[in-house]
Amino acid sequence: MTLDDIGFYTLSNKRAMRVARDAINAPLQRCELLLTDRCNFRCPYCRKLKQGYRGDINFNFATYLIRAWAKRNLFAIRFSGGEPTLYEGLLELVGEAESVGITRIAISTNGSANYDYYAELVNAGVNDFSFSLDACCAADGQMMCGVEVDWNKVLNNIKQLSRQTYVSAGVVLTELNHTKALSIITMANDLGVADIRIIPAAQNGQYLHNLSDKQLPSWIGAHPILKYRINRALHGQKIRGLSKNDCHKCYLVLDDMAVVKDYHFPCIIYLREGGAPIGKISPHMYQERLEWFGLHDSRKDNICRENCLDVCVQYNNTVNFFRNIQTLETAKE
Repeated sequence: MTLDDIGFYTLSNKRAMRVARDAINAPLQRCELLLTDRCNFRCPYCRKLKQGYRGDINFNFATYLIRAWAKRNLFAIRFSGGEPTLYEGLLELVGEAESVGITRIAISTNGSANYDYYAELVNAGVNDFSFSLDACCAADGQMMCGVEVDWNKVLNNIKQLSRQTYVSAGVVLTELNHTKALSIITMANDLGVADIRIIPAAQNGQYLHNLSDKQLPSWIGAHPILKYRINRALHGQKIRGLSKNDCHKCYLVLDDMAVVKDYHFPCIIYLREGGAPIGKISPHMYQERLEWFGLHDSRKDNICRENCLDVCVQYNNTVNFFRNIQTLETAKE
């Protein structure tokens, strides 16, 4: 299976070949901006940000950063948190991203905001919503959200927005909900989402394999990301972590970025798992990332070795494959 077949629009063979040819001058593909650590849910698997990275990002700084990324031809931006709809300036930042020509503008949300606000975000330029959906009924929803929640409101938001733009459902599996995985993804499909991302929580990396004993419906094939993950589970392949033959270099760091406050990290997983930032946002950050890439060995880094996601591993393997081909062709010349 090639990167183009998986379903993540930010991961492609074209991107991999571009980085393999000229990593230094590659345009930015995907950047994620954490607007706040505040959230109105208390999901049991959520890992809070470390002290020093908490609070809201300064609005003017966020605007500056969006413009700086646009100068590097950023393709896709994602606003997340915490819960980004709690950040007062979200609508304006979306408008800024749209005005500077960023093609894909995404929001990761728990779905608890009013529908009218989500509709405003669509009008401002959002064309990708990722909703957290870790339960198939109201009672389980309360448990997985950790607070009282208007479950019908969340489901209605997903259903209505799925009719207007690209919507995916993110299903995190833990010891609390993994036995109902099939029911959860069935409900997500019935709501009309474009795709479904199932993933074991970092602390519960084995639970996805429980799907291997299920009688899976035919509609799974209509969701490329879901199909990819389930096929891996059925074949006993890792969802998280590196195998001994996987590439030990992280090419994602060269055209991808995750930012909280004024710090930039190798990727969003590295940030969420408590890894150290590469540095502070500055005109030198791209050089810092290139230097980090040169020195870093993913197999010697506990976070990368244990938590790197399958799609990221496959991307790095693909870039490495293209680089090896280039090396062979150069040697023949």
